[in-house]
Amino acid sequence: MYHKPSFNSIESISLQLIPTAADNFIAPPCFEEITILFQDEHLLLINKPSGLLSLSGKNPANLDSVHYRLVKDFPDCTLVHRLDLGTSGIMVIARNKTVNALLCRQFSERSVLKAYTALLLGEIKNEDGFIDAPIAKDKPNFPLMKICDKEGKQARSLYRVLAKESCASLDEKTQLLNNKREHIADSVAVTRVEFIPETGRTHQLRIHSQYFGHPIIGCDLYGSDFSYRLASRLMLHATRLEFDHPITGERIVANSPCPF
Repeated sequence: MYHKPSFNSIESISLQLIPTAADNFIAPPCFEEITILFQDEHLLLINKPSGLLSLSGKNPANLDSVHYRLVKDFPDCTLVHRLDLGTSGIMVIARNKTVNALLCRQFSERSVLKAYTALLLGEIKNEDGFIDAPIAKDKPNFPLMKICDKEGKQARSLYRVLAKESCASLDEKTQLLNNKREHIADSVAVTRVEFIPETGRTHQLRIHSQYFGHPIIGCDLYGSDFSYRLASRLMLHATRLEFDHPITGERIVANSPCPF
């Protein structure tokens, strides 16, 4: 199911292709709808909810996904990129193979700008900076990735501090924190940041945050048990996507407000 608002405003997301290998993981049901932010005859801009796969998994239990839902009404639609299961936010969907190829070229040429909002554990001292650390597959620990100078591919993420908060303020604003907080102090510092990844490696922002010493709150793969339990979802949202319309050439600047 998806929800189409009565307006044609453009808002944003981000994803990635290639189906994941079958494993024992079964995604919990996602009851939140996809919102179509903008559409024309060539593409869709949607807002993906946290907890929904971008592409159906090989396990039959993981059929529900962005593509599975949209293809019912847009039979020729294809994914240009993917967002992780826990990541919410803006995605661009091609409505035919020609548009898919044109958009994929922009992603491969790195002419697409993607911006994310994340909540990180701890207080970041510098107001802005970058994380430059190569990423490789951690084959013995699939689906994890790892920082590896020898085998890794170049990966670079820019960050900018937006606000410094605490668990107490986070609880008031989002009501997303788990009920398992009996032993968690309200004074735990968190930092709200904007990430702009210059490259598009799998799990890039999640593993770069861990490498940086400030894991994304709610991250099950690259955080500590403590940071994971601070929120009931991955606190990562794709807020902005900029690209050239594949047919008209118009620069599209799409935005999706952060829900937390």
